[in-house]
Amino acid sequence: MKSIKGPAIFLAQFMGEEAPFNTLENICKWAADLGYKGVQIPTWESRLIDLQKAAESKTYAEELKGKVGQFGLEITELSTHLQGQLVAVNPAYDLMFDSFAPEAVRNNPKARTEWAVQQLKWAAKASRNLGIDVHASFSGALLWHTVYPWPQRPQGLVETGFKALADRWLPILNAFEDSGVDVCYEIHPGEDIHDGITYEMFLEATGNHPRAKILYDPSHYVLQQLDYLAFIDIYHEHIRMFHVKDAEFNPTGRSGVYGGYQPWVDRPGRFRSLGDGQVDFKSIFSKLSQYGFDGWAVLEWECCIKSPEQGAREGAPFIADHIIEVTEKAFDDFAGTEPDEDLNRKIIGG
Repeated sequence: MKSIKGPAIFLAQFMGEEAPFNTLENICKWAADLGYKGVQIPTWESRLIDLQKAAESKTYAEELKGKVGQFGLEITELSTHLQGQLVAVNPAYDLMFDSFAPEAVRNNPKARTEWAVQQLKWAAKASRNLGIDVHASFSGALLWHTVYPWPQRPQGLVETGFKALADRWLPILNAFEDSGVDVCYEIHPGEDIHDGITYEMFLEATGNHPRAKILYDPSHYVLQQLDYLAFIDIYHEHIRMFHVKDAEFNPTGRSGVYGGYQPWVDRPGRFRSLGDGQVDFKSIFSKLSQYGFDGWAVLEWECCIKSPEQGAREGAPFIADHIIEVTEKAFDDFAGTEPDEDLNRKIIGG
């Protein structure tokens, strides 16, 4: 067994125009003062990183590590959630996702996809230059609009969709293979990879590509009513990253999993700050530790009630209190004996 690293914090939801959320140095000092030991960097945020430069210049990558390191922090992982989303966009969502891309490729799905693929390939090299072997992203979605089918899906549509998704991702996964980095897909509603079954479909479509791994975030499983503890038992060999995010699901006689188009605060399923939701983090940290997960426990703050500042302040001690210092000996070693083959044979009557 191995101990989980942390606490760390995903910076995406905290960046803003005002200090301390407006520069890499300011936000790193803020995070370190709260007790965090690592930061996960969203690569679309140019105030935090120049992704192309990090991919092409080891010197720049080392300087970036130094800027973060001066506050006693590590860069835990890079994230391309927004760019990964744009690798595969169904035309029904073109207008809604165009804002994720630079203006030069908006209203041009082909150019937008090419831009996203290049971003991912740079992320592979940037991660390598930073000495990081895991990377966070979304799969994108070609089939999500058919998730609850009416009319029924045509036969073969799902297979065709996952083949098309795999065709887009295989060159990217191969680039990550060349860099020695795993792509950890966040299992997330709205993505074609949104549960265990769809992850398995994607794996099969990619020929079980060794770099296609999982970012585990239990909050998305609560909202789907998926057994998030059994998920660890089934997929622990594929889990390489961990977002610590809380959620709750309180169905009513008027609304359930789909939320009735309501705002987040009124939905039965809501993201909450750590400790305010229903996720059994003690069991999660126990299971991940049992299976030898030694990656980072990274706070991803999303809450429809509590402020991000309070969520961040409470998040560091919450994670620290849940990290298990795994034992290096059995609890009953005091009663053990040295190996003795003759004794063992006598015990079994041999």
